[in-house]
Amino acid sequence: MHIDPTITTIWAEFSSTLQLVVKGLIIGIIVSAPMGPVGILCIQRTMHKGRTYGLVTGAGAALSDMIYALITGSGMALIMDFIERPEIIFWLKVVGSLLLLIFGLHTLLSNPIKVMRKPSGQKGTLFNNFVTSFLVTLSNPLIIFLFIALFAQLTFAVPENIFGVACGYLSIFGGAMLWWLGLTYVITRMRRSFGLRGMFVINRTVGIVVILVSVLYALSTVFKISLTFY
Repeated sequence: MHIDPTITTIWAEFSSTLQLVVKGLIIGIIVSAPMGPVGILCIQRTMHKGRTYGLVTGAGAALSDMIYALITGSGMALIMDFIERPEIIFWLKVVGSLLLLIFGLHTLLSNPIKVMRKPSGQKGTLFNNFVTSFLVTLSNPLIIFLFIALFAQLTFAVPENIFGVACGYLSIFGGAMLWWLGLTYVITRMRRSFGLRGMFVINRTVGIVVILVSVLYALSTVFKISLTFY
């Protein structure tokens, strides 16, 4: 049976874009999950001001993350011809696994209570809450190293067409918002019982998951095991 080449091309582009979206969602979730300053801020605002304030706090952080993702992607695009070599890809993934492992260990061993701030008595506007979380996240450029590790390990290569670029980076924003939606939902439902112990549990769970993922990626790279979403 003859298959129209146009259909084959369209399906290949759709499949490639779908993989890109899945990878972007994973990146957005992993970047947002650790209980850093914005994570604690989101929890505090959700508990003291309501879920809407927690969500706009997460949205500000997600927008900042997407900007850093754009910076990372643009930098990697400039040296694409160089990093597309098989031996370079191999070492990029090895280094990416190591960076993820360090990030996971740091998250596992960190104390989220140290970055807690005493909640103010005023709610402020939603826009003000959005801007403050955006600036707090933007003030940490070291997150670029996490993006480099994730981009390398997930082979997050954004195509040159505008649609592909939009899908790629919006999926990172979407992944971050999925995390904030889930986190604020849990806090709202468990408002009375969620406290310092809840923060520790989330932080340690995220750290363990990232460590396991980094080991999995390292083994798949060294032994050339193809993961299902590659």
